[in-house]
Amino acid sequence: MHVVAATRLPAPAIPRFIARQLPFDRYAIDVGGARMHVMERGSGVPVVCVHGNPTWGYLWRKVALRLDPARYRVIMPDLIGLGFSDKPRDPHAHSLDAHIRWFGALLDRLGLTERIVIAGQDWGGPIGFGAVAERPNLVRGLVVLNTVVSPPRADFRPTWFHRFAHMPFVSDAVFRLGPFPQAFLGIAQGDRASIDWRATLAYVTPLADPRHNVAPLALARMVPDSLEHPSNSALSRVHAFVSDFRGPTAIVWGARDPILGRVLGWVEKQLPHARVWRTDAGHFLQEEVPDEIAEGIGHAAQA
Repeated sequence: MHVVAATRLPAPAIPRFIARQLPFDRYAIDVGGARMHVMERGSGVPVVCVHGNPTWGYLWRKVALRLDPARYRVIMPDLIGLGFSDKPRDPHAHSLDAHIRWFGALLDRLGLTERIVIAGQDWGGPIGFGAVAERPNLVRGLVVLNTVVSPPRADFRPTWFHRFAHMPFVSDAVFRLGPFPQAFLGIAQGDRASIDWRATLAYVTPLADPRHNVAPLALARMVPDSLEHPSNSALSRVHAFVSDFRGPTAIVWGARDPILGRVLGWVEKQLPHARVWRTDAGHFLQEEVPDEIAEGIGHAAQA
């Protein structure tokens, strides 16, 4: 187990209206030339919760508040480029390998002394699972939420969102100059009202400056649009790890997700031993079914 407890850096400033919604400890950790913003609550079994694009650790707030702080140490980082972590201005800084490397550095520097439950949604699945694949003795259990755990199949077809992201010029203008897709997350929900105006503002605010609004498009372009896409190599490593993992595993899925809802059957085939919670939530299911996710985490912690 890698244990290199790094010095915690001061937490970045966040708007007061957001801070009032987050009764958590906050700090930053240097993950190799970039600072990652981290929130924590509780003590006990470490539960590392990894968000995806274009959200940040805020997405996990409801789940964290449903877990007993005497039993679980819930750790909610912001991926580099998102939330209140550092934001490289060069879109080429973003690759699946780079995010796995940054996230692995975070795991090494958290000073973890016991095995973790790692929960990943959207890009948080491949990034988090890719990092622990290089640290398999660190893992207690897995929680898989509307994500992918393997490269695309030969018959795959990218969604309209990802096809649009790969269109030059037009996608650059829409992603970089407007709050897209941050202001429209409700479209991907089972219940569109599950992301209210306060939550929408919390998702839009960290990327309001167009100079720093690089990651949403870069991460959308990390999604393979061909069998030769550079993300596929890392996704193969993720698949090898999760398919071999025999610890407690939970799948919590939003079936009304227009992006990944239909992928559940394929994920179940890769993880036949997992316990499955199928819900009517959408893509950002942490906003809709935090109780079911908390149950899944409890299952994965039983090692």
